[in-house]
Amino acid sequence: MTFARPLAELIGQLERLPGVGPKSAQRLAYHVLRMPEEDVQRLAKALVDAKQSLRLCDACQNVSASETCEICADPRRDPRTICVVAEPRDIAALERVNQYRGVYHVLHGLLSPMDGIGPEQLKVRELLQRAASGVDEVILATNPTVEGDATALYLAGLIKPLGPRVSRLAHGMPVGGELDYADSATLLSALEYRREM
Repeated sequence: MTFARPLAELIGQLERLPGVGPKSAQRLAYHVLRMPEEDVQRLAKALVDAKQSLRLCDACQNVSASETCEICADPRRDPRTICVVAEPRDIAALERVNQYRGVYHVLHGLLSPMDGIGPEQLKVRELLQRAASGVDEVILATNPTVEGDATALYLAGLIKPLGPRVSRLAHGMPVGGELDYADSATLLSALEYRREM
């Protein structure tokens, strides 16, 4: 199907977003066209403002509007415990639990040699600097995937000699899950990371 040039450009730009395929990009583009002019202007302004005013926190590498993010600046947080996550959105998931009182460190990805992502492309050097400066524990909270496990194993090998205790989030059976619906990898993980009662 042939689109008018401005519409084709909009669809093409939307397709570049992660998780947005050609059909989703078309739906979004047509939705934008139906939006009132002032809503489109607000959306465009929000995009430009976010890009221009957001930066990475000097301490944890989370997205922030200032040099230090709100979590790192909070005096009620324990800076001796660092929870390492792959992406900034992972912090929001952990914060929903409302139990963790330490600080975070965002790697901005996971090791993936097939995709050309090595330690140099991640915020590993910054993590090691923090881990070497009076930290008691580093919690590795990467996803239980091949890349997440490889990244956690790599980081544990670098951090342990610096002195902090290194732990990993447990994974396995979800709360409320049923054994007969769990796949083999989940059951294996649940058995491997079982705990004493």
